[in-house]
Order: sequence, then structure tokens, then C-alpha cells
Amino acid sequence: MVNYCLRRLAVGVGMLIALSLLIFILLRLAPGDPIDAYINPNVAMSQEEMAAVRARLGLDQPLPVQYLAWLGGAVRGDLGFSLQRNGETVLGLVAQRIGPTLLLMGTGLAIAIVVGIGAGIIGAVRRNSATDLGLSVGAFLGISSPAFLTALVGLYVFSVLLGWAPSGGMLTPGAPFSLGDLISHLILPALLLSIGHAALIMRYMRASLLEVLNQDYVRSARAKGVKEFWVVVKHALRNALLPVVTLIGSTIGIAVGGAIFLESVFNWPGMGLLLVNAVETRDYPVIMGATLVVGTCVILANLLTDIAYAAIDPRIQVA
Repeated sequence: MVNYCLRRLAVGVGMLIALSLLIFILLRLAPGDPIDAYINPNVAMSQEEMAAVRARLGLDQPLPVQYLAWLGGAVRGDLGFSLQRNGETVLGLVAQRIGPTLLLMGTGLAIAIVVGIGAGIIGAVRRNSATDLGLSVGAFLGISSPAFLTALVGLYVFSVLLGWAPSGGMLTPGAPFSLGDLISHLILPALLLSIGHAALIMRYMRASLLEVLNQDYVRSARAKGVKEFWVVVKHALRNALLPVVTLIGSTIGIAVGGAIFLESVFNWPGMGLLLVNAVETRDYPVIMGATLVVGTCVILANLLTDIAYAAIDPRIQVA
């Protein structure tokens, strides 16, 4: 297991380097000059002054040299400084924002896992019933609804029309911190984030459990007089969870995209909002650093998914 984890981490490091190189190239291919993000457009600068700024920032070097300089700093834990935030370090900005993002994503995925697995079990046990049909229709609507539409409709209905939840932010400005205030701001974006993932998990759980319930060993358990509840929970559920675990691991990356949009809509102070603001202001060091951190989280999540395989089914060997 240790050797397997080390090999996967080595592959993950290679993937992160490839991801950072891709983002670096795309940023350099974007229209405009990177120096525009460093200077005040309201202050006239001569060509000599701009050349001096370019040299000080290393932008006069060839692109491979610029990338290797950034990569060398990233290996040492130095992701550079923000261009638009008074020289704040990128690592400091990421450290401030990653907590709210993990809270939002973790809560949304936890809701999706509980609701999706529960609904999938109910749909499989009550196959072709009115309950199963209703759950299937709900799952179809959840899968078909894009994240931006779900977020905007949810914000309008539950915050503007009904006033059940705050319309944005993580805490009430000027109010002392309280857990209840945090939950009231968290619950709506987390629920909206969970809708699509819960629908996918429900469909996979239902299909997988239906397949397992038709296996011979499940029929044998029923023939021995085992109650249906224990047939599902003890004999069928564990094997049926394997494809669901795969889906959950793969949805981590998808959840990042959903969180980015939700954070923009709800003004949630996380990595998504940081990335959107950085793109709008062409804050290249923040874009590079935040992308590297997000990629690291996705790769670690996939590694944990593979390890969870062995925990759920001891027959699976990692090699």
C-alpha cells in the first residue's frame, strides 16, 4: 500500500507540472501584454520605465526561463505575489480562501452522498413503484439542470422571494461570529451544489444495487430466511458501493467547477471567487498558484478514492 501511494503521488506530481505548464502557456497566449496587469493605466510611463519594470519582473526573459523560475519558487513554497492586492503573497491568499471552499464543497458533497445513496437504495428496493418513478424524475431534472441555472433560480426563489436564506457572503457583516449564522449562510449554496451530484449518485446507486440484488448469493441469503433489510444492508450494499465510490471520486473535480460558479453568485469568500477575480484583473501569479492548489486537492481526492476501494472490498489488491 505504501509503495502504491508513493507511485501514485509521483504520477500526481507529474500531472501537476503538466497542469501548471498548460495554464502558463494559455495565460501567455491570452490577448494583451502581461505587463498591463502590473502598471497603473492612469499613470503615463515611458518605454524605458516599462522596460525596467519588465526586467525587474523577469518578463524580459524567454518563456521557458520564466516558467522554470516560477516552478522553482513553487517547489520551495513560494508562489509569488499578487499583482492587484498590494503585494500579498499568493500562498497567503490561498491559505485564507481554501478553508471556506473546503467547507462549502465538503458540505455539498456530504449532502449529495447521503441523499444520493439513500435515494438510490429506496429506488432499487421499490423498483418500478411510484416512489421509484418520482425519484427517477427528480434525478433526471437534477442531472439536466446546469449549475448556473440552479444557482440563480435557487438564489432568486429562496433568498429574494421567500427570504429563507441570506443572499450572499459567509457571515453577516458586522455581526459577531456564531455557528448558527455560518450555517444559515452555508446551507443554501451547499444544497444547490449537491443537487447534480446527488442525482448522479442516486442513479448509479440504484443501477448497481439492482444488479447485486439479482446475484446468486443474495438469493441464497433470502432463501435462508434473512430479513430483506439485512439482505440489502449486509449482503448487497457493500458490493454495490464500488461503482458509486468511483463516481464520488470523479465528482471532486466537477464539484470544483460548480463551487467556482456558486462562490461567484453567493459572494462566498473561497478559491472560486479568488480565481474569478484573478482572471478579471489578469492577476497571473494568483491564477497559477490557485490552479496548482486546486489540482493538488483533486489528485489527492482521487488517491483517497483508490485507497477506499481496498477498504470497501478486501478482494481488491492495490499494486
